[in-house]
Amino acid sequence: MKKILVSLTLGLALTACSTSPEVKTAQPVDVTVLGLNDFHGNLDPTAFAGVQVPKADGTGTTSLLAGGAEAIGGELAAVRATNPNTIFVGGGDLIGASPVTSSLLRDEPTVAALSKLGMKASALGNHEFDQGLKELLRMQNGGCDSNAPDKACKFEATYAGASFKWLGANVVYKANGTNPFEPYYIEEVGGAKIGFIGAVLKDTPTIVSPTGVAELDFLDEATSINKYVRVLKAKGVDAIVVLIHQGGVLKQGSTEKFNTVGCRDLEGDIVPIAQKIDPAVSAIISGHTHQGYNCVVPDPTGKPRIVIEGDQYGHLLQRLDLTVDKANHKVLSVKAENVVIDYTQRKTNGTLDANMTALIKTAQAKTDVVKNQFVVNLGAAQIKRAADRASESALGDVIADAQLEATKAQGAVIAFMNPGGIRADLPGTVKANNAITFGDVFAVQPFGNTMAVMDLTGAQIKALLEQQTAGPNAGTNAKVLQVSAGFTYTLTLTAPEGQRVSALKLNGVAIDPAATYRVAMNSFLSTGGDNFTVFKEGKNVVQLAGLADVDALVSYLKAHGAQLTGTVQNRITIIK
Repeated sequence: MKKILVSLTLGLALTACSTSPEVKTAQPVDVTVLGLNDFHGNLDPTAFAGVQVPKADGTGTTSLLAGGAEAIGGELAAVRATNPNTIFVGGGDLIGASPVTSSLLRDEPTVAALSKLGMKASALGNHEFDQGLKELLRMQNGGCDSNAPDKACKFEATYAGASFKWLGANVVYKANGTNPFEPYYIEEVGGAKIGFIGAVLKDTPTIVSPTGVAELDFLDEATSINKYVRVLKAKGVDAIVVLIHQGGVLKQGSTEKFNTVGCRDLEGDIVPIAQKIDPAVSAIISGHTHQGYNCVVPDPTGKPRIVIEGDQYGHLLQRLDLTVDKANHKVLSVKAENVVIDYTQRKTNGTLDANMTALIKTAQAKTDVVKNQFVVNLGAAQIKRAADRASESALGDVIADAQLEATKAQGAVIAFMNPGGIRADLPGTVKANNAITFGDVFAVQPFGNTMAVMDLTGAQIKALLEQQTAGPNAGTNAKVLQVSAGFTYTLTLTAPEGQRVSALKLNGVAIDPAATYRVAMNSFLSTGGDNFTVFKEGKNVVQLAGLADVDALVSYLKAHGAQLTGTVQNRITIIK
């Protein structure tokens, strides 16, 4: 089968354990590591914009259909047939923010799929914590004692848990400093011991519901990883690979892409972390930012080291080919590849994983009745979310309007929506007559958030909007809140921090800093999620536990969907 891939080879002499000057001899071992990041329960393939293919009708190009458990399983089988010393691992966010087929069954089908595909270990991701620590421990260990009894143990009568280990070297209990999840994992293949250390971004408590992780501390990533590098050295491993749910982006204007070999234009949070991680680590498999890159970042000694990420949803598998000198506990070379998982090609060639096909059909049989419920025929073929989180989007406008309409009875006059909560275009794939189903809507807002309302002063609203580009949300982490009809303002990115928001108006009238306004948002934002801590200062807070955000959007679409044009409403003037 033809594969699209990129590769990078680095010559290394990284001592993982032995300090003896004696040079021993043994046949080197070739080990292949395949990594999957930000899968988010996408058991079915989705469009990968990184590769364009001709349309069937010959009228142009369209995004490649890529990923999905069946095609991933086909790739794993092909690689294992070539090299039995293959290890399948994850970069976090394997579950959470998932489509209906997985999410309505509490992501148990996804865990079952990855277990059957032979995954050995994965970094924890922030979305693994979406439903809180107790539920995540259940996902790891099994059982039916869930905070969602309507969803748990409905895929299979007894949920067995994950056969792979979620790793969290930097996640500890506040009470005693112990790790609720294993910090590392060692796999022996071909006589070589390969150690994996897992970590999640330390800012996880700011981007998940704070109550769900209240008993945990998330420590510095590099410091925690280096602590366990020393442990693995003492255990005599022959190679160390880091799995970290933190990533970067290619610099604005860069010509480098997912298929650029040894890219140098990487920036973002992963770069300073990688620069601090012990040189004994041979490569870093990253995630979180849903980007495709195969870059090099200097280690603490200045030597180049691979940092790789595989887009999202299984579109790319990160492949590392290591040549290991097990006699002297050294990695002689590392070759890095981003392999495109072409679903259509594998389906045509008959090399999809039949076990995954059967698993997906079982999950679909249990969820399709809900997924396929008709909602509306849109007035546009598709309403799109933003390509980045620092801009207004047509879909963000619609969601904010839906939330305002759903909370007007509680007095709301403005609604705010976090861009990171918008997970797909509406619909992801255009249908005949612009039809929208519940599954399409759920894919947009899969978190199970409910609505909330509170009072904020005009001054607090301005302070809230300043947080979009300040502090933890500065630079590439900027997050522009989507706002409802009637509310407008200007965001000047070139102005000093704290002075970027101006011209705030509601229905054409300037916002009064001293006046009080009733505002709406989802439950995640209401507790300060995504670093919008001003929401925690709100007064007269009402949590509408019976009003799910997805239901608010469904109701709005039924009432107004036929009139929607799919255009950005330009409520926010962004000056760059």
